[in-house]
Amino acid sequence: MVDGDRRKAQILEALQQAEKPISATSFAKEFSVSRQIVVGDVALLRAAGENIIATARGYLLERESEKLISKLAVQHSPEQTEDELCTIVEHGGEVIDVVVEHPLYGELVGGLHLASQQDVSDFIEEADRLQVTLLSELTAGIHLHTIAYETLEDLTEIKAALSEKGILYEEKHHSA
Repeated sequence: MVDGDRRKAQILEALQQAEKPISATSFAKEFSVSRQIVVGDVALLRAAGENIIATARGYLLERESEKLISKLAVQHSPEQTEDELCTIVEHGGEVIDVVVEHPLYGELVGGLHLASQQDVSDFIEEADRLQVTLLSELTAGIHLHTIAYETLEDLTEIKAALSEKGILYEEKHHSA
């Protein structure tokens, strides 16, 4: 069995080389420890300043990106979630997170990091499997997404496609 400091170094090294998220379960198997030990190791690495992101599919190391970043306000039913996320990635966007405003906690942020149709499918399947409540359900479907994209044209296409589907939260929603 690998000692804690060595295990944390190996986790960090694996994340630096990884193209896709690595789950706590796969690290646990690799190091013959419990998943909870891995979660603790990652918490210690994060506390030490490592930019490790926890996604539904596992851990990622946040890398500097040349992409443009914007926030989009959207509103939709839980049944439209997959369509919304697919629309964003189809038009060149990466869905970095979801943000809702909670009356007690203020802003709640859930990391998503969905950049492909496969990422979206995996996310939806996991949500169904776990039978969880989506953050957007806490706010009558109103939420923000931080998205990354290559060009302003990508952003324009994403907004137009979401607007066409009635998902983009626009001024018309505010009128009495």
